[in-house]
Amino acid sequence: MQYGFIIDNRKCIGCHACTVACKSEHDVPVGVNRTWVKQVEKGTFPDTRRLFSVMRCNHCTDAPCVTICPTQALFRREDGIVDFNNDRCIGCKACMQACPYDALYIDPGSHTAAKCNYCAHRIDIGLEPACVNVCPEQAIISGDLDNPGSTIAKTLARETVSVRKAEKGTLPNVFYIDGDSAVLQPTATNRSDEYIFSSQAGGVGHFAGSGANTHPPPPTIQTGQPQAAKTIATAKSIDLLLNRSKRVYDAPDKGILWGWEVSGYVWTKAVSCGALLVTACASILLPEPVNDPIKYFSGTVALLFLVLTLILLVKDLDQPKRFLYVLLRPNWTSWLVRGGYGLSAFGGLLTLWLVAIWQSWTILESLALWSAAIIAVFAAVYTAFLFAQAKGRDFWQSPVLPLHMLVHSLMAGIGLFYGAMYFLPELKGWGLFLHIGSEIVIGLNLLIIGTELTIGHPTADARKTVRWILGGPYRYLFWGGVVLVGNILPILLFHTPVPAMNVVGALLMIAGIYITEHLWVNAPQRIPLS
Repeated sequence: MQYGFIIDNRKCIGCHACTVACKSEHDVPVGVNRTWVKQVEKGTFPDTRRLFSVMRCNHCTDAPCVTICPTQALFRREDGIVDFNNDRCIGCKACMQACPYDALYIDPGSHTAAKCNYCAHRIDIGLEPACVNVCPEQAIISGDLDNPGSTIAKTLARETVSVRKAEKGTLPNVFYIDGDSAVLQPTATNRSDEYIFSSQAGGVGHFAGSGANTHPPPPTIQTGQPQAAKTIATAKSIDLLLNRSKRVYDAPDKGILWGWEVSGYVWTKAVSCGALLVTACASILLPEPVNDPIKYFSGTVALLFLVLTLILLVKDLDQPKRFLYVLLRPNWTSWLVRGGYGLSAFGGLLTLWLVAIWQSWTILESLALWSAAIIAVFAAVYTAFLFAQAKGRDFWQSPVLPLHMLVHSLMAGIGLFYGAMYFLPELKGWGLFLHIGSEIVIGLNLLIIGTELTIGHPTADARKTVRWILGGPYRYLFWGGVVLVGNILPILLFHTPVPAMNVVGALLMIAGIYITEHLWVNAPQRIPLS
């Protein structure tokens, strides 16, 4: 059994009755929607056409939101309906990143994720979803797609249909008759801060104030006419000038879902893991054994930044009091859960290592160090696999992202010790080791970043993100912050004989890691999903 929808765009008149019925049935707050009607205008007056299309959860057969949800708050029923339990939701917003269809939102009242659940409570008693009942043109058809005698199955068999983002491999179960790419493809039209009938781009609740102006402005165009020499900068004007489709009504833009807390946690995690990994490398590569003061410094810094990582992770949750649900009610398919257990194990092994050093338990100290180093590699890279589960963000699907994060951890560790060498006499013998290590990791970092930006990206969304980074609204942050501050200047400063300049170079390298992670987290989220 698999419930699904067919949206017949030949019949839809854009009355929004489905949206209103859905809001009434589920008491959906103003500003967020489980079902909404997107409107797009095509052509040039007088040859114009307005397109309407219902947007909602696609109840995917392979639902990425279910896979990534760390607490099983989202689940797929036996009848194929993707439902949710807001009593388990921690408000991590991972499901929103995973959904390619922008179907989920954070309820401003409960601070938990919500979406269309096919009116499961009505289905259970033999009724159709509220939106189907209220549609005056019968433009929405519901039913069991696997039942050949159902109306939806018969309609699907005889009509040519399309789905949204089939390339994602989610096997969506919402089908569109006469679906126009101008409506179904999010990047086919520009977002606007204001739509007809309403000004609702600011969002509510978690998204209050985040929707407006969160997407980079469209390119400016000069008309070339003497009487109109000014720059035309609004999306609406550009659409008219270029004779493109323009979006005239849509749901509010949710803006940036993972903000500075996520960028910060990736950065603090890199410092924590790097502090231990560089110590482990030094114990192998240096002729002299690593002494206890350096071990204490390494372990203390690693623990401190691990605690900061956990604080930032909890702070990003919309239900922070439920953060232990990740460990107590785990969904093992989610890399959030795997990472949570990995970070916990890393913290435990770090503590054990420091206790073994204090008590001079040599064998246990060595065992704890290398066990912690193995877990540190896992902790450094697991976020890359979490990002890969966020199927809504194409740029994060990079195969070299794990290497990106591992190298950043090594950079952070080397930068940490390079800076500390100015203050800790015990590190004086580490100069050549750190100097060669910095050249290797910075070279690898530039190579990996270059690969991520030049590799053949299979989707238009990923290619658009790259254009924004290299030559668009993020170009100054990339060339000035990532390349110059984070890589070029540290190499130059590490070659100076002045120790204070080495410290500055170390600080710049560590700062460059944060700038890079902030850019990598932020830029893909500017791409609209609906």
